Amino acid sequence: MTGFGSAEGPVANGRLQVDLRTVNHRHLSVQVKVPSMLQEFESQFREILRERIHRGHVTLSARWSEEIPRDGGITVNIDRAREVVNAMEELKKSLELSGDIDVGFVARQPDVLAYGPAESASVDVGEAASVVRGALKELVETRQREGQALGTEIERLLASVESELSLVEERAPERLPAERDRLRESVAKLLNGKPIDDDRLHQEIALLADKLDITEEVVRLRAHLVAAREALTGSVPMGKRLSFLGQEMLREVNTIGSKANDAAIAHRVIEMKGELEKFREQIENLE
Repeated sequence: MTGFGSAEGPVANGRLQVDLRTVNHRHLSVQVKVPSMLQEFESQFREILRERIHRGHVTLSARWSEEIPRDGGITVNIDRAREVVNAMEELKKSLELSGDIDVGFVARQPDVLAYGPAESASVDVGEAASVVRGALKELVETRQREGQALGTEIERLLASVESELSLVEERAPERLPAERDRLRESVAKLLNGKPIDDDRLHQEIALLADKLDITEEVVRLRAHLVAAREALTGSVPMGKRLSFLGQEMLREVNTIGSKANDAAIAHRVIEMKGELEKFREQIENLE
């Protein structure tokens, strides 16, 4: 489910801004991008997110909106700078490139320039975690609002499937007399005027009726529809349960279609399969 949350707060005499974004994903995937001073707390940040989010690809981005005061000065990593210069010289030689290596380019490379250690720059994980939780609270609220809208659409799809299923139930009893008459006519043509063995014909009709019976599939499909509505109104994560129910409903609809042997029912089956495909697409957005 998509969503966004942001928060800002004081951390170690500076100010930290945390942005959270989520997009659809079948499982929980967390990506953390934080300043180097906060990298040791990445595991704690991930655990905080798992407290409230169970599904989706989550990106946590943090930056200093006000830098932490530092009194350790700037240091130059000569070895790292030399590695950068040597690599650029080799690149020029290999590709026969011209031009000078700019000191500004070298200085911008990671780990060439760094702040020296400073006691005032120590970070309290509790302060940083508080800002993360503030962004998480806003993220959850936006996901809940989107979830309500999705719930309305999913309920509409379930109602559409139920309506089509009712039409199938109305049509189903009409098939047997038509199939009986068709079978009797076919047998009469094969016998070419000879008397029909009614007992054998009745036996074949009974077998045909059993083959065409969709009562069990209809009952199970209605039970799945009830279970899906119950999941929608629950207070626990429902995405995976609804995904399973979507698969089971599609299974029952396919079986009804294979047993139908009737154009009107086949049409209703196509409509139900279309609505269930939309249902399965929408529940990928739900947690």
